[in-house]
Amino acid sequence: MASLSKAGAALTALREDLTGDVFAPEDPGYDEARAVFNAMIDRRPAVLAQCADEDDVVRAVRFARELDLPVAVRGGGHSVAGMAVGEGGVVVDLRRMHEVTVDPAAQAVRVAGGATMSHLDRATEPYGLATTGGRASTTGVGGFVLGGGTGWLDRWCGLAVDNLLGVELVTADGTRIHASADENPDLFWALHGGGGNFGVATALTLRLHELPEFSIALVLFLPEHGPEVVRTYREVIAHGPDEAGGGVLYFTGPPEDFVPGHLVGRLVCGMLLTYAGGEDDLRKVAQPLLALPHEAEIVGTMPYADVQCMIDDPPGMRNYWSAEYLVGAPDDFVDVFCARAESMPVPTGTQHVLFPQGGAIADGPGEYPVPYRDAPWAVHPFGIWEDPADDERCVRWVRDVRADVRPWSTGAVYLNFIGDEGTDRVVAGLGTENTRRLAELKRRYDPDNVFRFNHNITPA
Repeated sequence: MASLSKAGAALTALREDLTGDVFAPEDPGYDEARAVFNAMIDRRPAVLAQCADEDDVVRAVRFARELDLPVAVRGGGHSVAGMAVGEGGVVVDLRRMHEVTVDPAAQAVRVAGGATMSHLDRATEPYGLATTGGRASTTGVGGFVLGGGTGWLDRWCGLAVDNLLGVELVTADGTRIHASADENPDLFWALHGGGGNFGVATALTLRLHELPEFSIALVLFLPEHGPEVVRTYREVIAHGPDEAGGGVLYFTGPPEDFVPGHLVGRLVCGMLLTYAGGEDDLRKVAQPLLALPHEAEIVGTMPYADVQCMIDDPPGMRNYWSAEYLVGAPDDFVDVFCARAESMPVPTGTQHVLFPQGGAIADGPGEYPVPYRDAPWAVHPFGIWEDPADDERCVRWVRDVRADVRPWSTGAVYLNFIGDEGTDRVVAGLGTENTRRLAELKRRYDPDNVFRFNHNITPA
């Protein structure tokens, strides 16, 4: 740690040199600048650098190295573990860098490091193009993609990393570097699931796919029908096309127009079938589900960018999530999954979710550090609530879900779905052999573990 006089001089220089804004603990606006999506996270960085461009990123990283401070990278700030802020470190805040440039002829898009899914989806939509994005419009593109990237389109066009064409990175020594299949290919491999361990991603280039129409069927059921809904949905996915996705989820009925009054504030079983195509084809696939007794339905075409906003969770709530990836979803699993919904904290924003995989996910390249690719199903207990008095019961419920479904677990996990669950879970999210290779690359690109506010890979 540098002396106070050296630190003061370096901070003064950073304020003068940075095009963006700099916040230290004594500055007005500091608390607002350090707040992240998950209200359970309350960390006090030494400095927050709100970067306006790549030059600012280089300056901020070099400032951190001069003072021997670790670096956290903020894109969307949506990480449940609060990885966008680190206690006593430097935050490289990319939110001002949210430009999105679409090349429709090449079916590719360049996304600046601070862009969210909304920035990406709204930019590509006028061209009838899209790529796999997160299931919320507020998710940051950079952290989402580098962590693997699963969303409504993944069964159709693969995980987000399967569509990654290049990354512009500022490494731990402040060097600018480009990674692609042809340039720094080892680093490019590491960025397919290795997260923010290797530097600050100032821009990513992604492959786009033609998506002229997108459709959904959202159907609400009484919770006692859950087992039949899950089994029917399971068969629909097993026999349907890769264009079909979505999930089954239990949640508290919100006071929205599409929710009947008798379901508001109560446990509801919902089925969301997404479809990369038009309503007629969607209805053919969804017919067995629509034939089940249900309380409400919304079926039709809907802009993909609008669907991405459907389950946005408001900032400032308390969050605790986890996940298990499954070898299958047999009937005995379905019974256990649905039974756990009965103890779900209601009314809260908590969701009990079962996602399908398969399709283009399973068919994608097997060499990347995303070991959950082969699992056909994923369970995602998504705890979200407002009152700190509910912390214990909500966290316990998420852990109970994991314990319930462990008999069917593959052992792998998507790291973007979980908080800090220890080193073993990081290895489970990357694969044992992949972790060894990633640790060697970490030693090459970040030997001092400057980028440690993440699902961390220790330099070998």
